[in-house]
Amino acid sequence: MSTLLDTKVEFLKGIGPQKAALLNTELRIFTFEDLLYYFPFRHEDRSKIYPIKDIHEDLPYIQVRGRITGISSQGVGPKKRLIAFVQDDTGILELVWFQGGDWIEKNILPNTIYVVFGKPNLYGRKLNVVHPEMEVYSDEHAQKGLQAVYNVTEKLKGRSIDSKALSKIIERVVKEVAPRLPEILPANIIQNFKLISRAQAMEWIHMPPNAASLEKAIARLKFEELFLIQIKLLHQKSYRKVHYKGFVFNHIPTLNVFYKEHLPFDLTDAQKRVIKEIYKDVTSGTQMNRLLQGDVGSGKTIVGFLCMIMAIDNGYQACLIAPTEILAAQHYEGLKELASKVGLTVAKLTGSSKKKEREVIHRDLLDGSLNILIGTHAILEDIVQFKELGICIIDEQHRFGVAQRAKLWKKNKETPPHILVMTATPIPRTLAMTLYGDLDISVIDQMPAGRKPISTSHKYDKDRLLVFGFIRKQVLEGRQVYIVYPLIEESEKLDLKDLMDGFESVNRAFPEFPISILHGRMKPADKDYEMQRFVKGETKIMVATTVIEVGVNVPNASVMVIENSERFGLSQLHQLRGRVGRGADQSYCVLMTSHKLSANSKTRIETMVRTTNGFEIADVDLKLRGPGDLAGTQQSGVLDLRLADLAQDAHTLQHSRQAAMDLLDSDPDLLKPENRMLRGYMESKSKNSKEWSRIS
Repeated sequence: MSTLLDTKVEFLKGIGPQKAALLNTELRIFTFEDLLYYFPFRHEDRSKIYPIKDIHEDLPYIQVRGRITGISSQGVGPKKRLIAFVQDDTGILELVWFQGGDWIEKNILPNTIYVVFGKPNLYGRKLNVVHPEMEVYSDEHAQKGLQAVYNVTEKLKGRSIDSKALSKIIERVVKEVAPRLPEILPANIIQNFKLISRAQAMEWIHMPPNAASLEKAIARLKFEELFLIQIKLLHQKSYRKVHYKGFVFNHIPTLNVFYKEHLPFDLTDAQKRVIKEIYKDVTSGTQMNRLLQGDVGSGKTIVGFLCMIMAIDNGYQACLIAPTEILAAQHYEGLKELASKVGLTVAKLTGSSKKKEREVIHRDLLDGSLNILIGTHAILEDIVQFKELGICIIDEQHRFGVAQRAKLWKKNKETPPHILVMTATPIPRTLAMTLYGDLDISVIDQMPAGRKPISTSHKYDKDRLLVFGFIRKQVLEGRQVYIVYPLIEESEKLDLKDLMDGFESVNRAFPEFPISILHGRMKPADKDYEMQRFVKGETKIMVATTVIEVGVNVPNASVMVIENSERFGLSQLHQLRGRVGRGADQSYCVLMTSHKLSANSKTRIETMVRTTNGFEIADVDLKLRGPGDLAGTQQSGVLDLRLADLAQDAHTLQHSRQAAMDLLDSDPDLLKPENRMLRGYMESKSKNSKEWSRIS
């Protein structure tokens, strides 16, 4: 069977090497199996014929039957278009072609009934259909039901492979292969979740006899897709726990002293719960791989520091890696002060560390006299060697890829260090289960006592004088202000102009206040200088791009004004807002926009004004943007979902994860006869591993 699925598409009748090469490059379709799994992006109901009088712009794709009348060309050159009308017993509908009009005009048959298919649009007060599909009506149309529609590129269309042609190609493969498609899900899972067979699902997704069959096919294939991801992730996790030993941190005298005598504030219940979860990990004898989620200001850093003390108490070293030099410097200053209270040594290593500093750090790391190293990606360099690295804390996971995480494992010769990944980007539960399914997850879902929620408001450009008046009042009361402009790579030059124009207008509006500017094109030393001026209170207003999104803690900064806020994603807006509200004073976030807002922009702005709950914001963000954007490129491969949608299919994901957990609990390496087909499938998909049980 596998040989049939692996058959190259060029051996399919009517394809040949040239078309096969196009399918390879344009759609990444190489084999019969790729064709089977190239699912339609929608299905059209070709059984329904609409009377023209019932058609309106809000309808999706419609189908009408009638005669073509009144064909004429209008306009010249690039503006030339073909206009025709289709007429039935109830009315007349305009058809428009901007391309290929000459061919259409020559080939339309007079006094012939056509079936016309397309999307109705309102142009002025007139309904029309642009570039409709047309076929001469025959009795076959009466039998037509749901038709699969596939994404194809312009190049493919140029070689006569449009959606319809691709549909016929896939149909041939489905008829040949689907009946012999082996079942990969265990029988009890199919039964428990009332799923149809894989073979049936594959046939019905491409050629559904009706809507109910299509629904069953989609349900089965979504479950399968999410289940296979979970099996892989959970297996990786359990394999690591069995095969990768971890250091045991069961001796914690310094931690007890620090906790009782030097802890600068009372921990929240959420922080205490997370510390217990981590302590259980680091005393288990297996390597910890844990993701710690918590909103900006929820107190992740102190949790991280307590973990470091656990490692040091047991004779090991600790490191913390931050995504920027500014953030590394902030961590260094904060943790150095805490570490000094219990006699621990701390150093900082970044790209700009001088040679002499590096030499001292390398020496002290190797002889074990340096307890804690804080820095950027510079820590990952091969030259940086520890005597024995017990734990590594990674701040801001979304800036830190899987490959870099793997480098840390190699810092020790035998036992890998414990890994704690911290992120202030709230990740929706469904995304966390998929992206970080191989990690244990802890959440700090409680803010420290006395922290006032940030007051968020939405203002239009016309309200600028009012906003400037508010800024002046806040600065005169001793506060500091961020004013942030978007900087999007695709139009960097344009946006930099926006920032500079903004800086000029802020300077004109506040000639009495010292103002800083910060953007990504500045030299690191200049960025650091400007940031330090603001931290010290020498400047009162910071005009910046999103480089301050992950940045320093300035408790005195109580106002965040975000210009063109409709151009930011929700997650980014939330991150930016978190730059204020670090002190005891009431803080404010002002979202500035123009009057013209898309529906998505309105939803984002309304969500930000309504709530400061990061997880609620993350769920809305997932629904608006989808998982790809949220995940970034670091996790590519995990989220190449063909069918499932993490925003919509949370229920299916939870069911599939539970089913995968139950299965692996009873048969960790899928050795039971009933799981043999699933194991074979997992092995075939793991190209770099001869044996599935050794996938990591």
